[in-house]
Amino acid sequence: MRIIIYSMLLLLLAIQYPLWLGKGGWLKVYDMEKQVELQQAKNSLLSLRNAKLTGDVKDLKEGTRAIEERARVEHGMVKEGEFFVQILPTDKSSKNTTNEKSAVTN
Repeated sequence: MRIIIYSMLLLLLAIQYPLWLGKGGWLKVYDMEKQVELQQAKNSLLSLRNAKLTGDVKDLKEGTRAIEERARVEHGMVKEGEFFVQILPTDKSSKNTTNEKSAVTN
């Protein structure tokens, strides 16, 4: 009787192995589902980028505003009669050194 029970348990374990660890087992399916989710997230980001690029191409083909904007931003071009003014941020490190010097003298 024990031999039958042990043999049945062995057969049950032999049947369970491919279900859990085999080529199409649950663990492989779980890993594949995670990979599919990651790829779908990447694809959605790429589709957003493609939509933006499609809009840029449409603007470049149809109107002059996009061309003018790119010329201004990328090449620093200015229309006739316009002036280009650039405002540089103040250097914070020079203020800190003067404050430190004044604090030392006090």
